Amino acid sequence: MSRTPPARHRGPLAAATAAALLLPVGAALAVPAAAAVSPDAPVVIDEVYGGGGNSGAAFNQDFVELYNPTDQPVSLDGWTVQYASATGTWANGAQTALQGQIPAGGSYLVAEGLGANTSLPALPTPDATGTIAMSGTGAKVALVRSTDRLSCTGAACATSADVVDLVGWGASANAFAGSAPAPATTNATSVARRAHANSADNAADFATGTPTPVASGTDPGTDPGAGEDATIAEIQGTGATSPLAGKTVTTTGVVTATYPTGGFDGLYLQTAGTGGDPADDATPGASDAVFVYSRAAAQELEVGDHVEVTGPVSEHSGLTEVTADAWTVLDEPGTVEPLATTWPATDAGREALEGMLLAPQGDFTVTDNYDTNFYGTIGLAAGSSPLVQPTSVGRPGSVEAKEQAEDNAARALLLDDGASTNYGSAANSAQPLPWLTGGKPVRVGAAVTFTRPVVLDFRFDAWGLQPQHRLTPDVAADVQPATFENTREATPEHVGGTLQVGTFNVLNYFTTTGDQLTGCRYYTDRAGDPVTVRDGCAARGAAQADDLQRQQTKIVAAISALGADVVALEEIENSATFGKDRDQALSDLVDALNAHDGAGTWAYVASPADLPGSEDVIRTAFVYRTAGAEPVGSSRILDDPEAFGNARQPLAQVFQPAGGVAADPGDDVVVITNHFKSKGSAGPWPGDADSGDGQGASNESRVRQATALVAFADDVAADAGTDAVLLVGDLNSYEQEDPVVVLTDAGYTDLGPTTGEYTYAFDGAVGSLDHALASPGLVDRVTGTDIWNINAYEPVANEYSRYNYNATILYDETPFRSSDHDPLLVGLDLAPAAPAWSAKATYTKGDRVVFEGGLFEALWWSRGDRPGASPYGPWAEIGAPVVTAAGTFPAWTDTWVYGKGDVVVHDGHRWVAKWYSRHDEPGASPWGPWKDLGTV
Repeated sequence: MSRTPPARHRGPLAAATAAALLLPVGAALAVPAAAAVSPDAPVVIDEVYGGGGNSGAAFNQDFVELYNPTDQPVSLDGWTVQYASATGTWANGAQTALQGQIPAGGSYLVAEGLGANTSLPALPTPDATGTIAMSGTGAKVALVRSTDRLSCTGAACATSADVVDLVGWGASANAFAGSAPAPATTNATSVARRAHANSADNAADFATGTPTPVASGTDPGTDPGAGEDATIAEIQGTGATSPLAGKTVTTTGVVTATYPTGGFDGLYLQTAGTGGDPADDATPGASDAVFVYSRAAAQELEVGDHVEVTGPVSEHSGLTEVTADAWTVLDEPGTVEPLATTWPATDAGREALEGMLLAPQGDFTVTDNYDTNFYGTIGLAAGSSPLVQPTSVGRPGSVEAKEQAEDNAARALLLDDGASTNYGSAANSAQPLPWLTGGKPVRVGAAVTFTRPVVLDFRFDAWGLQPQHRLTPDVAADVQPATFENTREATPEHVGGTLQVGTFNVLNYFTTTGDQLTGCRYYTDRAGDPVTVRDGCAARGAAQADDLQRQQTKIVAAISALGADVVALEEIENSATFGKDRDQALSDLVDALNAHDGAGTWAYVASPADLPGSEDVIRTAFVYRTAGAEPVGSSRILDDPEAFGNARQPLAQVFQPAGGVAADPGDDVVVITNHFKSKGSAGPWPGDADSGDGQGASNESRVRQATALVAFADDVAADAGTDAVLLVGDLNSYEQEDPVVVLTDAGYTDLGPTTGEYTYAFDGAVGSLDHALASPGLVDRVTGTDIWNINAYEPVANEYSRYNYNATILYDETPFRSSDHDPLLVGLDLAPAAPAWSAKATYTKGDRVVFEGGLFEALWWSRGDRPGASPYGPWAEIGAPVVTAAGTFPAWTDTWVYGKGDVVVHDGHRWVAKWYSRHDEPGASPWGPWKDLGTV
């Protein structure tokens, strides 16, 4: 039998090349040289074990197992397996020559050095034998299409033309494929690909587990001999591993699920008469179902067949299985009933049901749809809510955070498609995605309704539910076991107020596309066409004009429908990076908004005159509806190179409702938009390393940024003459993390938690990285807050950046998945502090009134005197504050009474009064009362 290991984790099954499809049956595939380790490799290193013969080892010998994912045999003549220590050179390592063929869809076992304890179990008969004594904890192995010893070092080995595949394992391995090495091993564990996963990234593809050496084996038709009779419950036992592992058994059961294609290569078998009511379980603690590994059996047998199966029992990364060497359909009928049960909250409870056919009871909620775009997997949470980031609920290290983490672990499960196919790989992108079909979103937070039985399965290092057959769009009507609530909202909730302020991270909106620059490298679609910039140049967004148009269409639709008067933006291009006006991309976005909503509907806040000496390629910004809001004065940026050397500088702007009184701070609000340092990499400060408390890397940087922001907000508010401050933006910190606490300890109120919603989804849990925090002087004027879940809860497949990644194109022109962060909307009740002037009222000195958009103060008793009617009357107009580099000063008005030393702004200049002045326009006469202090 040509034996391949069972699915261990989601991964690509590389398709045969066009040339291979033309080969006669039995011919070996001639493999052309490749330029680098690739997801389309014709042969992969599937498992590596270096603890053989040591204390606690599973076998007496080390081994390297290869796997052929193609539909044709591959010749290994002239190839070698080469080994080196974790940090050593290949020249100081060793190698083993290979010969013969590795069968299509089959394995090839290379036995290496024997350990001291040769009495331990021996390997299956290997296909090649070497003498390499491999490390039991970490090293590196290369599959090379040559007998020449490798001379490459580090990351370059993954790009060597002779290297077919490369695996580094253990943290110190200095050569590996992808982002990082595979995890370290022990004498008792190996690293193995999860379901032959090959994304060309060792860290993503490999997991540790019990060694499972597999050789080419015998033909499936060969009589294996009689096995020990055992029930399925006896095979499963009551622990995490089978008490009969390593023994050949004969057992019977009813086929409940078959997976002849898609990578599982097997079926599920359950003892006849079991299931139904949990109270009738005759084998408590032991499952009555088991996975049977055999592609041939899965092809031949059907759900409902009552069969006898013979084969060895093994554990493959936590999944108990019988490898079917022989099977017979029995004459006597047998049936099973789906077990009606809620989700078991413990591993022991799940082990007791492993492989059984279930009719899930109770509530289930979608909590993760990121991998749905790649592997057809949906993360679920048992219960009526998704999983939540622990530091959204409690302070890092707190009891509350720990309890949330435990709750997440108890409630998490996968809903899969019965396959290990990576639909995002080049080999499989022509296969349409399951679950996602366009117009029927699978959103985080959506309630799940099970409509068919499912099998409780353990693979991909997680517990999950499988359909009874592989799910593909063409059979969904008969196979798909669940439906999902549509939780989309066309518009956000009404938040009230006289001014609505939103914040929106616009996902690297760059109008300078990659094709306008040199050196850019790209993420490409399934046709190889660039879609987004990967690296190599300063651009970060769309690759070409058509990609930008798709991105812009969705962003414009989202901003327009948000209904905000003011929108604070994060992750928009800093056009100065490309030799353009700093506001060019911002201007381009406003042009697009006006094309969508009508000329003059939108405007942007211009950059301040004084800018930091160094800025990121992305920046913060403001756009606003001209009919709803008015900027008061100029914008200001926080220039603090120490605190913000690795983040985007905060931008502040005073706003008032349209038609407000510029000189009256009563209807003003200071809005400051922010984008703190991300969690993904460590900054320069001692506390920036990820401490493992849930706050991620660069926490100290974000704390310093929050501290600097508080001081900056105080300064801006004081200059504006208001205590109404709204801090908004992407703080890259969840609700209970240190940077947010710095702000709340300073008196600000985080408005997001009042919504019961979250702005971001990561690693299967939701939390808010985006915030709106109101100052003590503003919080009582907040009329409402809403997080509009149009992005974070949506599948990434809907994003412009995934256009044509798969045969199922889910892009549309709606706001949904216009970014990866959700916008947040706040309503504010802002009214002028002064009342409107009345001709019938009596005023005395010092009274203030609002009249025709101006703020006036009575200089003496007045009744019926219209403000501004005379430059020498009882009313003096207060000038609106103007922000300059030298400070904030009032605009000159012709009715205010100025004394010596008063400073005003007029016609773009600052002026100082040399003596008493009223109705003397600055600059009108060189001999007048005003001295020019220069341009602002």
